[in-house]
Amino acid sequence: MGSGKTIYDVIIVGGGLAGLALAVALRRTRLSVALVEERIPVRPEGWDARVYAISPANARFLDAIGVWPHLDASRIAPVRKMTVRGDRGGEMEFSAYDSGVGELAWIVEASLMQCELWESARRQGNLDLICPGRPSLLDIGERAATLELADGRSLTARLVVAADGADSWTRQAAGIAVDFLPYGLSGVVANFAGQRPHRDVARQWFRADGVLAWLPLPGERISIVWSTPTAHAQALLALPPEEFCARMAAAGDHALGRLRLVTPPAAFPLRLMRAPRTVGHRLALIGDAAHTIHPLSGHGINLGFQDAKSLAATLAACPEHIDCGDLQWLRRHERARREEVVALQSLTHALQRLFAAELAPVALLRNLGLNFVDRLPVIKDAMVRYAMG
Repeated sequence: MGSGKTIYDVIIVGGGLAGLALAVALRRTRLSVALVEERIPVRPEGWDARVYAISPANARFLDAIGVWPHLDASRIAPVRKMTVRGDRGGEMEFSAYDSGVGELAWIVEASLMQCELWESARRQGNLDLICPGRPSLLDIGERAATLELADGRSLTARLVVAADGADSWTRQAAGIAVDFLPYGLSGVVANFAGQRPHRDVARQWFRADGVLAWLPLPGERISIVWSTPTAHAQALLALPPEEFCARMAAAGDHALGRLRLVTPPAAFPLRLMRAPRTVGHRLALIGDAAHTIHPLSGHGINLGFQDAKSLAATLAACPEHIDCGDLQWLRRHERARREEVVALQSLTHALQRLFAAELAPVALLRNLGLNFVDRLPVIKDAMVRYAMG
């Protein structure tokens, strides 16, 4: 629960990764902050099926806000090589060694990061954690924004930040309509133990039935994400565990031999979401409340962390004589984030459409493209550098 204080500089709605990262990034500022969340994050038993590929730029961000050093290193796996296979013989490979870096990314469980961020926020002097807290009414006025909670409490701030996911209540309450483009796909996720070591290699296949990614976990475990038509995803989930493992091993060309299921499989719908604006008077959107992309790039939460970093820097730089909820000041953050978000949304959407096309000439060209780029070290190195931030 919070301290009973009702007037803040910033109210963050949503205690997911992006919202918590923003809260913790504001710890050394003069701003008073409240974070509203319905439930305290918990760690699942065993391994979390929800994992993210954290770019080096975002590892540095989490390190700068004091979170990365406290993550359990035994549960984090580096990615030192990535192989990409097309559906007609195309092939491309990225290597940390060839690019002169230590790692291309790190694979980290979502709950591991969320719980550590929560603990950091809990110890923060300028932050009230209001949990459980469920918003019921948002009134954005000229001089302040007021957030009413379902239990009758009323919070006032100069700025409200929507960090409550793709179906953001806060964004809807503020009257911002967004464009959703359903892909007709679902992301099937599960963790496995392989028969052979993965050697810190991430693997991705562009297949006729979707995009399959195998991500290394500590030991000989892997996490998979199979972006596939929803009917196929449901059929996969209906399989007995042994058959599901056999199907997954075959889809990945038996690269790690036999697979053994570590976590039960689950699926979630995939969709692209674009917002016409990510800031307004006394309002800012970050993370999935601001944008969603196809998971084939692994950049979803990386965009969210960069949103948090950018907004925290914008708010920290705000002079005392300027209202931190002022639209003109907030547009600095919007401009800083627009290029990367639009570029990645456009790129991942185009790649998804390209590899979903069934025409033989298109299939030939996309696979030739993979082989062509693989033979151009300068382009590959530039792609790695951009992905690393």
